[in-house]
Amino acid sequence: MSNLIYPEESYTIIGKCMEVHNNLGAGFLEIVYKDALEYEFRKAGIIYEREKQYQVNYKGIILSHHFYADFVIYDKIILEVKGVSGITDEFTAQAINYLKVSQNKLALIVNFGELKLNYKRIVL
Repeated sequence: MSNLIYPEESYTIIGKCMEVHNNLGAGFLEIVYKDALEYEFRKAGIIYEREKQYQVNYKGIILSHHFYADFVIYDKIILEVKGVSGITDEFTAQAINYLKVSQNKLALIVNFGELKLNYKRIVL
């Protein structure tokens, strides 16, 4: 486990996600899981920003549209919350782009839409 980036922080985040999934189960909209996660993060004293805005630089210009990470935790880990039937390649590509723009090194895609919590680590 020593080769994992931010292993303790990741463990804490996934633990909070499991807490939420264990209490709510599958089937809610993503916003419900985000609200519950925010409650758990605040209660645990975890430093986070919700819906953090990032600008996109294209060939030296800042595009008029931005992207919003669901959560940025500990100012270094992007957490994307999903409530769908599975984690797709499109979600992975999205997380990679978010990492590039944010210059963070780790993104966690967490899917609450399945009977068992599913997550994926994306490292740049």
